[in-house]
Amino acid sequence: MSGFFGCVSKKDCVADVFYGTDYHSHLGTKRAGMSFFNGELFVRSIHSLESAYFRNKFEAELDRFAGSKQGIGVISDTESQPITLTSHLGRFSIVTIGRIDNIAEISEGLLQDKVNFAELSGSTINPTELVAVVISRSASFEEGIREVHRRVKGSCSFLILTESGIYAVRDRFGRTPVVLGKNGYGYVAATESSSFTNLDYSLVRDVEAGEAVFMDAEGIRQVIPPGRRKQVCSFMWVYYGYPSSYYEGINVESARYNCGAALARRDELDGVDFAAGIPDSGVGHAIGYSNEKRIPYKRPFVKYTPTWPRSFMPQNQNMRDLVAKMKLIPNKALTRGAKVVFLDDSIVRGTQLKDNVVKLSEAGVKEIHMRIACPPLVYPCCFLNFSSSRSSFDLFTRRIIRDLEGTDEFSDEVLKEYSTPDTERYNRMVEEMRQRIGLTSLKFMRLDDLVKAIGLPKEQLCTHCWDNSSYME
Repeated sequence: MSGFFGCVSKKDCVADVFYGTDYHSHLGTKRAGMSFFNGELFVRSIHSLESAYFRNKFEAELDRFAGSKQGIGVISDTESQPITLTSHLGRFSIVTIGRIDNIAEISEGLLQDKVNFAELSGSTINPTELVAVVISRSASFEEGIREVHRRVKGSCSFLILTESGIYAVRDRFGRTPVVLGKNGYGYVAATESSSFTNLDYSLVRDVEAGEAVFMDAEGIRQVIPPGRRKQVCSFMWVYYGYPSSYYEGINVESARYNCGAALARRDELDGVDFAAGIPDSGVGHAIGYSNEKRIPYKRPFVKYTPTWPRSFMPQNQNMRDLVAKMKLIPNKALTRGAKVVFLDDSIVRGTQLKDNVVKLSEAGVKEIHMRIACPPLVYPCCFLNFSSSRSSFDLFTRRIIRDLEGTDEFSDEVLKEYSTPDTERYNRMVEEMRQRIGLTSLKFMRLDDLVKAIGLPKEQLCTHCWDNSSYME
């Protein structure tokens, strides 16, 4: 998904940006970068995270940023950023998060208008540079922000570092969070509110959907008012978010407890020895389940991270599988002969879950009951990078549907049946998943229960992955 952190202060803010960005490391695996304005120059650094921690990559460079009173940082799951441009608006740096679904359309129009692109993201145009170019061609930063909102399909939240302060912009429908904080010296904007606590910033408020604010060391002012619609990505609470973070005033871990409890209330399962979470994001769901069911919570899986950081994610698929395997270690004192109900956040491609089931079986678990804290992923995401790919058949659910239907083409009516609990097609799909993964039983969260667990009205949540419902205009 990616995450960012920006700070404007009356004193040196380099350490705050460094640690604040580091607190977003769970949101990205590929690139990271920081940019500072030191009163005279913009100073930027970008590194790959595919073989090391953020801190290890950037700590040695902090001295060259020293004295800067405003800066931005990003953990990116995709392209290299920040991008720094010199334009008629002045020199500025920018970081973005989200997914531009119509990047080919926008870039083609700019290329026909004789615009050049210098950065690449893989072999394609860097989305962050694309946003920077759109802004730089406008009459002002405010007009540039409006132009990005107008042209981008998908989602795009961003920070713009200028010589006088930072613009913090939330995507048009608020699918990704942007939160504001303050202390006695200045102000911060970030994806995760949990990045504020240990840096002694207090939460001010969320930036609203489609809203843009400008921060300097003296305060925050609104430059673009919010839009009329809000659709926050539900996966922020289910999977992406850090447990101590708040979005829309709702704590991530509390929402996960609610999810687990909702699953437990609909579950007739009896006779299991304990509940367990697939680390890390399944843990909160499992605690909620165990509390509601009044059964013990235990950890038959422990996660080993000292030499296998979250950010280490090789491009080679065989190595990716090995990393996933090496991180989770079964505790055989708890697994031998046990009947266990496991909670996990989702099933995306199904490969890692199946590997975990094999590992648990080898460790002696007698019964493996799996409960998933969201509905089956039937529709690829077109707003963020979660569950998105070139082919919808990368989704385990879609492959199952294809095999059950005997075709690659499905009508909207057929897909709706597969995404609606208690229909014949839905039950066949879940049973086929259970058999292929090798589970004793398998159940998914119902969408109405998930909405209640989060606590926002459904119309304020993006649930596209599960029911193809979203506001895209």
